[in-house]
Amino acid sequence: MFFDTHAHYDDEWFDADREELLAALPGAGVELVVNAGCDEPSSRASIELAHKYDYFYAAVGWHPHGAKEWTAESADMIRQWAKDPKVVAIGEIGLDYHYDLDWKDTQHEVFEEQLELAEELDLPVIIHDREAHGDCMDILRRHPNVRGEFHCYSGSAEMAKEILSWGWYLGFNGAITMPGARRALELLETMPTDRMLLETDCPYLAPMPREHGKRNDSRRLDQVAALIAQVRHTTPELVAKVCMENGKRFFGIE
Repeated sequence: MFFDTHAHYDDEWFDADREELLAALPGAGVELVVNAGCDEPSSRASIELAHKYDYFYAAVGWHPHGAKEWTAESADMIRQWAKDPKVVAIGEIGLDYHYDLDWKDTQHEVFEEQLELAEELDLPVIIHDREAHGDCMDILRRHPNVRGEFHCYSGSAEMAKEILSWGWYLGFNGAITMPGARRALELLETMPTDRMLLETDCPYLAPMPREHGKRNDSRRLDQVAALIAQVRHTTPELVAKVCMENGKRFFGIE
């Protein structure tokens, strides 16, 4: 059984068959899903889905791409949403320097505010870090009481060592099947078993080569688990079991 710790089933790519797909996931071996918010509409949608499906949980927050939409009311929205027992994290939040560097300061401010909320509300965070490793780590070091995980981990082994020393987790998805993933695979060979999380980031990052360019969903976690098992010289079943236990512990799901 699999725990998809990072999905986006509110995405419009699922509009045509969302209900049919989500109803079928438990029968396909998917036991738990956390749907990550990126802004107000997606956070609200995540909560709605979490209340519709027993195996579904929500994370709420403003992705760095949505930092310009953050307002004085946004923090109060997160405080209100955090009262819901199906809300298990703040995320995905962080920094993204891939496209536009003109509003880095805004990203930093919104990231810091949400980390402060995580401390206040005692919720873990889901970190989005794309081409912003140095600044992301500098900001997180200022918040040692926050607990969290790096979604779709793409940093160095040295950076991972520091993150793991905080007691944090690292999430892996179909990106590890892509050319250029050697660094992630080398990390997976030796990192502590109890700090790994499985995720899809669906509908994005479908595993290569068979699914490249297709819509991703939680049923493809088996391909990610199989590759992790290969590099760790174990079985996909054991990888799924350990990552299930890790995810439940991280999100506080019994």
